Amino acid sequence: FSLVVTSSTLSVVISCNDLVASGSDRKPNALVQVAVIDPHKRHLVSHACTEIVEANKDPLFLTGVTFPSEYPASPETLVKLTVYDAKDKSQESSSFLGSATFSVGNLLRAKDERLTLSLRTSDGVCAGGTVVVSRLKMGEMEEVDVDHITTEIPSHKKCSLQMVQYPFLPSLCLLLSVFKNPICKVYRFQTVDSKWMLVREQMEECTLSFSIPKQLLSLYIHEDMSRVQDLRELGELSPHWDNLRKEVMTRYGGIVNSFQETLAELDKITGRSFKPSCCKTQKSLEFIPINLHTQRMRVTCPRKTDAFYDVVTVGAPAAHFQGFKCGGLQRLLSRYEAEKKSFSTAYQCIYYSPEHTAKAQEVLSTMSLLQPLITSLADRLLQAAQEHSSPGLRDALKNLSDKTEQFVHTLKDELVKSALLALHAARPGYVSKNQQQTPVQGGQHQGHILQGSDQNPSPVQGLPGHSPATSITDSTAGCNNVEGLQSTTRGEGVLLKHQDSIPHHKEYDEEEWDRVWANVAKCLNCVIAMVDKLQEEDNSNQEPAPEQQLADVIISHNPGNWREQLCPLVTRLKECVMEVVEKAKRAMTFVLLQEAACSIPQGFLLQQRRDVVFSQALAALACGFVMRLYAGMQDQGFLRQLHLVGLVAQFESLLSTYSEEIGMLEDMDVGISDLKRVLFQITEAKSDDLSDLQPLVCGRRDHFTVEVPLPRLVFQTLPEEIKEGKPLRVFPVLFNVGINEQQTIAERFGDISLQERINQRNFETLEAYYKSLREKVPLECLPCFQTQTDIKELLETLGQNVVTKKRKNVEILWIAGTICRRLNGIRFTSCKSAKDRTSMSVTLEQCALLRDEHQLSKDFFIRALDCMRREGCRIENVQKNIRCRKYAFNMLQLMAFPKCYRPPEGTYGKVDS
Repeated sequence: FSLVVTSSTLSVVISCNDLVASGSDRKPNALVQVAVIDPHKRHLVSHACTEIVEANKDPLFLTGVTFPSEYPASPETLVKLTVYDAKDKSQESSSFLGSATFSVGNLLRAKDERLTLSLRTSDGVCAGGTVVVSRLKMGEMEEVDVDHITTEIPSHKKCSLQMVQYPFLPSLCLLLSVFKNPICKVYRFQTVDSKWMLVREQMEECTLSFSIPKQLLSLYIHEDMSRVQDLRELGELSPHWDNLRKEVMTRYGGIVNSFQETLAELDKITGRSFKPSCCKTQKSLEFIPINLHTQRMRVTCPRKTDAFYDVVTVGAPAAHFQGFKCGGLQRLLSRYEAEKKSFSTAYQCIYYSPEHTAKAQEVLSTMSLLQPLITSLADRLLQAAQEHSSPGLRDALKNLSDKTEQFVHTLKDELVKSALLALHAARPGYVSKNQQQTPVQGGQHQGHILQGSDQNPSPVQGLPGHSPATSITDSTAGCNNVEGLQSTTRGEGVLLKHQDSIPHHKEYDEEEWDRVWANVAKCLNCVIAMVDKLQEEDNSNQEPAPEQQLADVIISHNPGNWREQLCPLVTRLKECVMEVVEKAKRAMTFVLLQEAACSIPQGFLLQQRRDVVFSQALAALACGFVMRLYAGMQDQGFLRQLHLVGLVAQFESLLSTYSEEIGMLEDMDVGISDLKRVLFQITEAKSDDLSDLQPLVCGRRDHFTVEVPLPRLVFQTLPEEIKEGKPLRVFPVLFNVGINEQQTIAERFGDISLQERINQRNFETLEAYYKSLREKVPLECLPCFQTQTDIKELLETLGQNVVTKKRKNVEILWIAGTICRRLNGIRFTSCKSAKDRTSMSVTLEQCALLRDEHQLSKDFFIRALDCMRREGCRIENVQKNIRCRKYAFNMLQLMAFPKCYRPPEGTYGKVDS
């Protein structure tokens, strides 16, 4: 496929000659402001500003200016250049030296596409000095006199999406479907061998900031409404359980109403694709990630292939609206699980561990997927039989067997069996065996509650570490009617043995589930046997063998019509599957009812908080995955790694472990960990329309799949495994190192154990990923870097740093980021709002890459760092968020920062963030 290239964009570079500073003999500190004259309204629109060249009357600015999309560079476009003498680096005090105006047409017609213009005062008088404008093309390297360059080198560019014919960009429509509102910057820096590299930053918003959370909200609503319907379909329950059911349904109804209101508010928002940091506590936007942007740095060096480096910046996924007074998710969930056992006693329920609750949700989810699939495959088998197609019959049978065996395996769990017995015990009028054997005492009727202050607790409730999956006996005594739950039996002053407290009912057959569950496998075996027999007869005209076959026992067959002989067996299989689904669904719904009943109200509030945090995290992950996929579409090594192992997604966090930010970090840790439940799938788009290229989310809370559609021509180039819909895994890891003044307090007087645990746990995950990658994928598939340090060696160094007691050990972040890039991973950088500390980190990483991979001159490192922070994409990000070009730091705060994370003078101050 070929790329569609947009109309040519115009970039220019500027220099001045013979400037004269006003009122003194000193040389001016020159800068040039660039404005575009609106061709319709005929007024100036401020566009860009160069860096300051200090004490130089012939400054050469290393700033490239590109015209914005709203003012395309047509020949009639007028551009005004205004030169100032700056008194300080904040540019708040400066004097006018002169201005000049030119049209794009004149520049393009000029010899060598270069204009020399005289500077004039506001009344048209010659001011002295000239300004030189030259056209600059991306990738065009010019030899420049180094002696002219005596200052920092920023660029200030906002431009339309300029598509260049990269080998790694699949299609213009792909980028336009997800990324929008680009801001571009260009820098030229000197290498160690006195050559010049051209560096281009491009920062963009992502439509997934809103589309992913809105899809998730719809799925949450559907899941909770289905849960309510499942509870209704549990059938008649005893008064105790019926009241609990009503209370749980009311809670779910409240959550659904809240989510519907939020979704309705989000649907009203049009044209926005990011949430500014100043809105982080707004309730209607709590599911939207904060300040989500992508940033790409492209580097062009003489006689070298272009390179690019991507990062996704996003505010820490956290429930800012709900606040952090009681901590974040990690602390709240730990406290909740500890308290849930006492809740279960109060509500007379079995205590189910998170693992058992997750298992119940998994069973429900798997059944909802497999049951219709088995039905569809069974119908396909009959269709193949109708067509008398032996290959079709064999293929359909294989698929049906695989899915049915998966279905049977899912339900091979004691939890289902014990929950069915527990549900039976919760039916009205249930009487347990021990109650039937208890003599009437104190005027009480047989089977009623034994009253008295000396009544012993239920044997099950008295067992430490009770688990519903351990045995049927453990699972049922605690979930009867109120009578069954509280009843005990005395016999000569001694409690009955534990097994004697098992609920029994003459109408309930404890072996029924085993029979129903086993019938599915038996029916499948009958279908397989019949297919084998039919194919044997089709392959041979001989008489059947004298010994009796399984299919002979099942049905007397007519060798002529395959469908007629298979139909009764297939119908029976579908009926058995449906019967199993109905029983297992009721059992698992009852497990979740008990879990929900003893969760009121804290569990519901925690689930809402978790939903909010996960929504923000998933939107960021989907953005990063799409960006990485688009960039690696023609890299066969990357695609092989993608479907064989998956990708690592490395989240870098700069949150402190003090005050509110420790709550944010606890939220973020759980949210990032929950991303393990997400799979990706590449699909073929219905059309090349932008609306059909938007990623889609499906699934439920225990498992989500993000489908990424690609145009047909692009999709056809992918490996067969990906085209066949193989689920693609992502391995999220989080590393945190606080760098601000609050982290100083935490390290000296507080507790940083949370940060240490997070870093250690995620290091182990990263190490395990690399081990798996090395076993399945040749290391030649990984990208090549100039730095030859082995990944294994980098991991060892990272492991040493993780366990080392060192304050603000930012080396952990640097090494983890390097490993991520070496592993073809997805890079994320976060702080509270992804605006200030994140900007310091992103610019530092970019300059480190220029130094390590592209031989950036040592003399230019600090200059490059300052100019990216002063005039680059990150200061534009600040402007977008708070309408002010100042990082939210003060001098006292910055004294606590590592030096390399401090912004240049004049770029920070007290502002609302």
